Amino acid sequence: MDVAEGGTVYSHGSPPCSGVGLVWSDEELDAALSGPVSEVLFDDEGKANIEEILSSLPDTDFEQEGVKRILEDPEDIEDWRVGEAIAETYLTDHRACYFPWPDGRDERKSGSSLPGADLVGFGNDSDGDCFAFGEVKTSSETKYPPGSMYGRTGLRKQLEDLRDSETIRDGLFIYLGHRAGTAPWKPRFEAASKRYLKNSSDVQLYGVLVRDVPPHADDLRVRIHDLAENCPEGTGVELLALYLPEDRIDGIGKNAIAKRKGNDT
Repeated sequence: MDVAEGGTVYSHGSPPCSGVGLVWSDEELDAALSGPVSEVLFDDEGKANIEEILSSLPDTDFEQEGVKRILEDPEDIEDWRVGEAIAETYLTDHRACYFPWPDGRDERKSGSSLPGADLVGFGNDSDGDCFAFGEVKTSSETKYPPGSMYGRTGLRKQLEDLRDSETIRDGLFIYLGHRAGTAPWKPRFEAASKRYLKNSSDVQLYGVLVRDVPPHADDLRVRIHDLAENCPEGTGVELLALYLPEDRIDGIGKNAIAKRKGNDT
């Protein structure tokens, strides 16, 4: 099941740099939290892979209880993680993206932050597979745009760095390369690599704002103009503001856990 595409409330610019504001209803958000977003948030695919590897262990209650304990769902999830999962599933379902390696698999301890883009994977256009990198901010601030757009770790600066810094993009290329060897998505990595090695600016960049305030075009308007200036040949940039129903972000992590347990329908 795909997450809802949402209703368009405004749009800015045109390729290679554009932006769109989208709205989800309560029903659309709840369906996402109960389905595709939950699968990404709790890394169901990764857990299934580990269970398959461990399936050859002696089938005793001791081993099975240990596996169950290690792979059980967390009791607490930060709200911003749900925002990232929403952004990932949206780009996967509606922008032909694929992000094969969740950040959580690289954490040395739960909750630790990692450098680089929030979303690292592949896009697809008329020329085939290419690399796609995304940054996500989740904000309830009643300000347009929110403060998370600004500063050294703001969405604007992060996207400018991805657009302008070959060093950062090379690092993400290597990050995927280390994981591609026996992965089922190795052919996509190879195809994207051919394009990247010809033109290191041949990538798709996405900036996603997850909001729960009334939609406003000023969230993206100026940023689209700024990112379009001096945009390198081959780079595509899209900003998306996804507006959830009002006041749904605070506590959305707890809500996702409750839905997972079947305690909130």
